Amino acid sequence: MFLHEVLFADRSEAGRALAQRLLHSREERPVVLALPRGGVPVGFEVARALDAPLDLVLVRKIGAPFQPELAVGAVVDGGRAETVLNDEIVREFEIPESYIAAESARQLAEIERRRRLYLADSARVPLAGHTAIVVDDGIATGATMEAALHATRRANPQRLVLATPVAPPDTLERLRPQVDEVVCLAMPRLFGAIGAFYEDFRQLSDDEVIDLLRRATRSQREPSARPL
Repeated sequence: MFLHEVLFADRSEAGRALAQRLLHSREERPVVLALPRGGVPVGFEVARALDAPLDLVLVRKIGAPFQPELAVGAVVDGGRAETVLNDEIVREFEIPESYIAAESARQLAEIERRRRLYLADSARVPLAGHTAIVVDDGIATGATMEAALHATRRANPQRLVLATPVAPPDTLERLRPQVDEVVCLAMPRLFGAIGAFYEDFRQLSDDEVIDLLRRATRSQREPSARPL
């Protein structure tokens, strides 16, 4: 059993703290890309502080058949569907290809549902020539974030930044070669679940995600409403 110090009241507080560590990126024409649902309130605060557009990276974990919270890999749709697997876990637990294929298809269907719901017909924010900051509320095994980084890199950003409030050091070291910069507020060696580091880690609703995206878009359209 892991006993953790609570680091953040909620995702919004974590996002504001993370934004302070990213202020140096404000002049790099940044675009913030959040992983829904939990990464959206964190990304919203970062985008607001950097005066940057907020977009999504739609990625879904492939859970193990015997333990759904254990990430076998992840699927992501960044314009072209891609599956990223944790080969070590696949080999260790002898997870069949048929299961991975079926679960990948199921998660891609959920990604498409979320794309229509969250983004409707909105075009993706272009990343070429910009700094792309990929944000989540925390990273555990890194499978989901790895898929998100793969998809984002394909869009040819000038720089790629991984930003998260909390993650274990070994996972960050594995992901570090895939990005130009890693920004993480806390790197506890005894990790367990991401939610243990938050006082409020409730599941966000789809409506809350949509509201945050609309507020971010409105802020970009109304310069007088942007923070100094």
